[in-house]
Amino acid sequence: MAINTTLNTLENTYFNKQFYDKKLLETAKTRLVHASFGQKRSIPRHGGKRVEFRKYELFTPDVESLTLEEGVTPNGQSLTQSNVEAEVSQYGAYVEVSDLLDLTAYDEVLADSAELLGEQLGTVIEWVTRDAMCATTNVQYANGHDYRDELDGSAVLTVDEIRKAVRTLKKNKARMFTSAEDGSVRRPHFVCICSPDATYDLQNDPLWQDVSKYSNAEQIYSGEIGRLFGVVFVESTEAKVYRQSVCQLVRQASATSTHAIPLRTFLTEDQIRYLSTPDNPIFLNEQELTIRSFDRETCTLTVDESVTYSVGATVWTNDAGAFIDGKHQYDVHATLVFGADAYGVIDVDGSGTMETIIKPHGSEGSGDPLNQRATVGAKVAAYAAKVLNPLWIVRIEHTVSK
Repeated sequence: MAINTTLNTLENTYFNKQFYDKKLLETAKTRLVHASFGQKRSIPRHGGKRVEFRKYELFTPDVESLTLEEGVTPNGQSLTQSNVEAEVSQYGAYVEVSDLLDLTAYDEVLADSAELLGEQLGTVIEWVTRDAMCATTNVQYANGHDYRDELDGSAVLTVDEIRKAVRTLKKNKARMFTSAEDGSVRRPHFVCICSPDATYDLQNDPLWQDVSKYSNAEQIYSGEIGRLFGVVFVESTEAKVYRQSVCQLVRQASATSTHAIPLRTFLTEDQIRYLSTPDNPIFLNEQELTIRSFDRETCTLTVDESVTYSVGATVWTNDAGAFIDGKHQYDVHATLVFGADAYGVIDVDGSGTMETIIKPHGSEGSGDPLNQRATVGAKVAAYAAKVLNPLWIVRIEHTVSK
């Protein structure tokens, strides 16, 4: 028998919202590393979805043209500006809570849901920011290589690679950070965000020093693991890794020339996403092709040209490091070294802050006639990230030790 049940905790949900918002934010902040160092900018409410960052171009120093003649007024110089635009997007998710679950531990479910949603959205915002930062054209390939697909097991991150990146930033006149997250004054420094795997390789370098060995050690950033050569190192589990998108085997031979290639069914979601994107490049053994479509149910790939193949032929992409064996490639990690104002993060009137949204049982009205469903949601109303000064951020691409 169906029973219309609504606990008192439901009625008090809105009084507890501040607690759940806090729970959400505390969890999300543990994921936000890349998003912590950007120049903050807000769009006024009703100011549209786009924001424009402007900067003046530096005057060209020239001794001859700037040398004054006695009594002669030189020609004036013109100010020149460049601009960078970014458009905000919304991010959000929710979970549904049944009335049966509500009968047992509704408040615990709310707190747990807020924590899980905070971790999920925090990770998404971190990815959005990280990918925007990695869009910089200022790339340094480890161990003197010129391209990503040359990076092999010897191209790990070293202190010398960090020093090269610092040299690049200094030559490009990148500004240094002079304060910590809490606003306190720190010695001028650049910031490096790296993966735990990259940290492992750095700590094998004899030039590396643990932060505990510093003299007059300063208050460190959240996640900070050390400082060397004017660079503060911050570790992130969400640092960018370029992995080979697809490396799969054909499950049966073709009787005749065909556009359809049947693959083995053990595909990850990332592989399916790549194969489902028309015009993506793909290789069949040594033949380069273009993807037309992908049928997820039958695990069949359709390509632009007619092909023949045998069982066990390899379908692969060439978008990661050097080849290890056969068609498999090394994973390539992206370590970012940057100065202040290298990139910006944008929200609308402060609404980039996450919020919890709680809809009690029965709030749908006739859509929930038996008061059986409630939802706990979380939303980032508007957010974007954009590189502002490409020369002030260096992406070091490298492999990692096993």
